[in-house]
Amino acid sequence: MSAELTRRLQVLLDEPRYARLERTARERGTSVATIVREAIDAAFPDDGPDRAEAARRFLAADPIAFGDWADVKGELDDYYGPSAP
Repeated sequence: MSAELTRRLQVLLDEPRYARLERTARERGTSVATIVREAIDAAFPDDGPDRAEAARRFLAADPIAFGDWADVKGELDDYYGPSAP
């Protein structure tokens, strides 16, 4: 995490939840606070300018030539099986 940590948050947890956090932190060799920050990032991803820029670049990209559809479908069927969605 590159952002400066400037805000403090107090959260009350029951013993089983805190024990899970402590166990996970110990297994990963990190702090409980780091585990909580990671959980926040996973539950509430940042949809900031990086994601918007990636979407713009994707939509502006040149089309990819895949060749003949029958050939591509045959390769997909060989890899995934003919009953794949």
